Amino acid sequence: MELTRCCLLLLICLPSLSAHNDFFTSIGHMTDLLYTEKDLVTSLKDYIRAEENKLERVKRWADKLDSLTATATQDPEGFLGHPVNAFKLMKRLNTEWGDLESLVLSDTTDGFISNLTIQRQYFPTEEDQTGAAKALLRLQDTYKLDANTISTGNLPGVKHKSHMTVEDCYELGKIAYSDVDYYHTELWMAQALKQLDEGEESTIDKVTVLDYLSYSIYQQGEIERALEYTMRLLELDPDHQRAKGNVKYFEYQLEKQKKSAEEETEKQKERGKRETPEKKKKKKKLSKQTFSLIPERKKYEMLCRGEGVRMTPRRQSRLFCRYYDNNRNPRLVLAPIKQQDEWDRPYIVRYIDIISDTEIEKVKELAKPRLRRATISNPVTGVLETASYRISKRRATVHDPQTGKLTTAQYRVSKSAWLTGYEDPIIEKINQRIEDITGLEVDTAEELQVANYGVGGQYEPHFDFGRKDEPDAFKELGTGNRIATWLFYMSDVTAGGATVFPDVGAAVVPKKSTAVFWYNLFASGEGDYSTRHAACPVLVGNKWVSNKWIHERGQEWRRPCGLNETE
Repeated sequence: MELTRCCLLLLICLPSLSAHNDFFTSIGHMTDLLYTEKDLVTSLKDYIRAEENKLERVKRWADKLDSLTATATQDPEGFLGHPVNAFKLMKRLNTEWGDLESLVLSDTTDGFISNLTIQRQYFPTEEDQTGAAKALLRLQDTYKLDANTISTGNLPGVKHKSHMTVEDCYELGKIAYSDVDYYHTELWMAQALKQLDEGEESTIDKVTVLDYLSYSIYQQGEIERALEYTMRLLELDPDHQRAKGNVKYFEYQLEKQKKSAEEETEKQKERGKRETPEKKKKKKKLSKQTFSLIPERKKYEMLCRGEGVRMTPRRQSRLFCRYYDNNRNPRLVLAPIKQQDEWDRPYIVRYIDIISDTEIEKVKELAKPRLRRATISNPVTGVLETASYRISKRRATVHDPQTGKLTTAQYRVSKSAWLTGYEDPIIEKINQRIEDITGLEVDTAEELQVANYGVGGQYEPHFDFGRKDEPDAFKELGTGNRIATWLFYMSDVTAGGATVFPDVGAAVVPKKSTAVFWYNLFASGEGDYSTRHAACPVLVGNKWVSNKWIHERGQEWRRPCGLNETE
């Protein structure tokens, strides 16, 4: 058994290798991990059965000898006076105990260990664990979820409810702490403490949790509350040296704050006497103006929650649904498409039942082996680059200008693959369908991009087209700017995952087998800045989309240039 423990310990210490990076950025790739884990559980059960069989043999041997020695030691000389007993004693000690030693030392771990060693090269990395943890924090902020809701698994529409342990909550708090994110550290350490107070058994003790909790609260400037938790810590561990020092420091700071507040009150009284009523009114008016300016980040999160959609009933009444054949396109005359207006400015339309389940499964089948971290257009060079996790880590925590709280932010969390028309007839068929419906040339368009979003997968507000300050955008493609965007929804999403347009207050909900289309450029060639959009974090479910970015070249006769800049 000691040998078994040593082998397992050695294995745990081995550096992990991963053939696929960033598992957390794609639910599609994460599903493979479930089958890997299932295989390991089967292997582990085989090992347990082998160990149990070995222990059963040892137990039978021990029981037999226990009975024999109990009898023999009552009359040792009389027992050994029987020659057979004497012979058997020699035999047992010379041979059978040696066999037992070999049995006990026999290694039943070979199959399990070799399987685990092979599978470990496909295990997630530390980055995956951190990425998944930060995704939870991002979901918490975007959808205004309290820690207890997430911990108890009470998310909208969940089929497989999962509870978080004290260790899970503590781990989230530690990851936030290592990112200097004291806001989330407090939330998750407080949740860990709550579960401990409710009697949950854990290897994490209250003293450790209280230490993190009091410090994170202090770092947010709430010294009085930090002192309360530190005093509670000392009740559990009176000899905690750091806590003793912190109590003295906090008490000193509170006294200092009290004096400072008293002095400030006196100054305000003096200023109040000198200030005229007109000045006070002016100040009040200015603060109202400032309050009305909602930052884009807040608009984006509000729309993701289904709040702040700016569609009046009058405008809504002008949106229609219809059968569409694009001016009697030969391929659509006998089978017109169901078209539905989603938004008026910018004009966004949705096409219903536009891609079949068979086509969706084929696209996913082709894309899944090639899924790589999603790319974004470099605004300086115009080259498509990987949406780097390192970039997002630098902006992982930002101050919300309204609340002052640290919020988690990442630019793009998904994996994507590019599929060309010559790879499979279905891709060529899909490309042709886009051309028939839009009337735009797709030979100069980018290849079909398939994306699968991971844990809390999102794409923050961005433009699809290159702006004037990005003269080299898409230069390497040589097909001009992105004139339009076609987006297929290839899965329903249980909660979250909407496509939102923060500037105009629009939100488009993913619906499987539908597609949405909008122009990024006016007919004049000028960019339509109202098309700035984002993909909301996926709260529950698995989001698959595919998109076609259609470019300017080849559209000269299909969409003639307008004379008005915003036409």
